[in-house]
Amino acid sequence: MGSDQELSGPDGGTGSRPPRPAGVRVGVLGVGYWGSKQLRVMRSTPGIARAVAIDARLPLLSGMAHLLATGDGFTSLQAALPHIDALVIATPPATHVPLGLEAIRAGKHVLIEKPLATTAAGARELIAAAEIAGVTLMVGHTFEYNGAVWMLRELVQTQELGDLYYMDSSRLNLGLYQTDVNVIFDLAPHDISITNHVLGSTPTSVQAWGSHHVDPIFEDVAFLKLGYDDIGVQAHIHLSWLDPRKVRLITAVGSKKMAVYDDTNVEERVRIHDKAALRGAPGNGSAEGISYHHGAVTSPVVAFEEPLAVQARHFVECLTTGARPRTDGANGLAVVEVIQAAQLSLAEDRKVLLREIAEEPRGPRPGLIPAPRRATTATAV
Repeated sequence: MGSDQELSGPDGGTGSRPPRPAGVRVGVLGVGYWGSKQLRVMRSTPGIARAVAIDARLPLLSGMAHLLATGDGFTSLQAALPHIDALVIATPPATHVPLGLEAIRAGKHVLIEKPLATTAAGARELIAAAEIAGVTLMVGHTFEYNGAVWMLRELVQTQELGDLYYMDSSRLNLGLYQTDVNVIFDLAPHDISITNHVLGSTPTSVQAWGSHHVDPIFEDVAFLKLGYDDIGVQAHIHLSWLDPRKVRLITAVGSKKMAVYDDTNVEERVRIHDKAALRGAPGNGSAEGISYHHGAVTSPVVAFEEPLAVQARHFVECLTTGARPRTDGANGLAVVEVIQAAQLSLAEDRKVLLREIAEEPRGPRPGLIPAPRRATTATAV
């Protein structure tokens, strides 16, 4: 099975661009639920000289208004740009491209939360702009900086599980309903990026099914089937805002063993099941010639560190050394292409080949992407 990254761990990186100075000044644009976490982590990351909040609603946000008086807060990106070297964008998805382009064209390094863009064309525009400006573009695929995901990747890449048959993901909860995107845009980037990372590959086809039960416009339940034809593996993703349980589960099934990554189990995030179904000669206990191997279940120790902190350190490392981020623009584009293909599959009720998205000359058809909110460019999420 091919691998597009070294098995060196979640904090590594490679690249050859010239070094950049330390003492980075970072702005976090949008300090709502997730942006406030980014602000907290950036303030405690070595190599960051200053981290400021940027949000049009800053005077109204609990615990944030005082930042305006201390000079650590701004109500617009335009006001903040002269005071920062890099920008973290944690605003609604439809704003990612215009805000990212504004920062990149001002010569700022950018980390954009998932998804990188709402269309492949938008993601490509960001990549091209960053290349021209000579700045770092990184996407917030946080799970690719998670030690448990790296362990799952190693189990697959070293064939500890044998030949991989398939992967299965479930990301379920009761809410949180979004007002500008469906459940695929909201949750699928996590599982797509994890699956791409674990497999060291990208899908060749996508088929999606979805329905909206509570929201009259956006799907709140969806199923995706991703075909990785180059390595002969399929991945299935179940997404829901309408489930009684909080589930964050990924299963990898191989010819020798099976592994389960449960992000809600803080004691045993990864469990390896020494179980398999084996085809043999008739008469071995099954008329069909299938026998079953049942061995031990082990739970290896996973050294846990907050993935957001690992990601922040890697971002600073890339800015100061010129290394290319592990989750660079191309990484983000690969996920956006799958999301766009899934939207097209929903709309046309068919399997979509990823090359259709790569070859699409005029962008996606109307109605396949979310519309921007009527809000300022620094609205929190």
